[in-house]
Amino acid sequence: MSKKILEVKHLQKCFGEKEILKNVSFSIQEGEVLVLLGPSGSGKSTLLRTLNGLESIQKGEIYFQGELLKGEEKQWQAIRQKIAMVFQNYELFPNLTVMENLLLSPTKVQKREKTTVEKQAKVLLERIGLGEKLKSYPRELSGGQKQRVAIVRALVMEPTMILFDEVTASLDPEMVREVLEMIQDLAKERKTMMVVTHEIDFARRVADRVIFMEEGEIISDYTAQEFFEEQKNERITRFLNSLTH
Repeated sequence: MSKKILEVKHLQKCFGEKEILKNVSFSIQEGEVLVLLGPSGSGKSTLLRTLNGLESIQKGEIYFQGELLKGEEKQWQAIRQKIAMVFQNYELFPNLTVMENLLLSPTKVQKREKTTVEKQAKVLLERIGLGEKLKSYPRELSGGQKQRVAIVRALVMEPTMILFDEVTASLDPEMVREVLEMIQDLAKERKTMMVVTHEIDFARRVADRVIFMEEGEIISDYTAQEFFEEQKNERITRFLNSLTH
């Protein structure tokens, strides 16, 4: 039986007087792929950012592997090594080569041996067809290549869980497929992941569960089959139709 990796209870997040997340509660099991869907501005990206301390919360509790996350920066620094996040704008250092970007956190933060991480990074880059790019700088890569490097950077940290925030949003359409295929491969390996996306066909292929959010609230929390094939919620049906037509 799978064990619970993350549990969120009654989360509230405000920007000034505006409530962005309202009483959000859910959990995710080891090896599960949880997809977050919903219209723009529904709180999906903000929710992801609260899960590794990039945004503070006003109320509620977050438990990771049974440990209550108390909002202390030292604790969050340790948690970010276990809950990796991949952003839509890559966040690669432009003055560092691909390999230097990949080595930075494992060697500086985790204090791991450079040669060990280097070997791991080369294997991962070869696997996604970027083995020849390890000495390239980000400016020499396409958007899809940069995003795949950003995913490898998360993987070399050997995280327990990975958060993906609209990772194809800034890519040209022809570059989207190569990034989504990489995430699909991770899903097949049973990596624990939370994915914010508007790519509905992709969501169908990778999701074990789907949470639908609107105006900062969880409207539904279904298995993927229930969400895409069985649910009768008119609001969700309209949303899906808006993305598939």
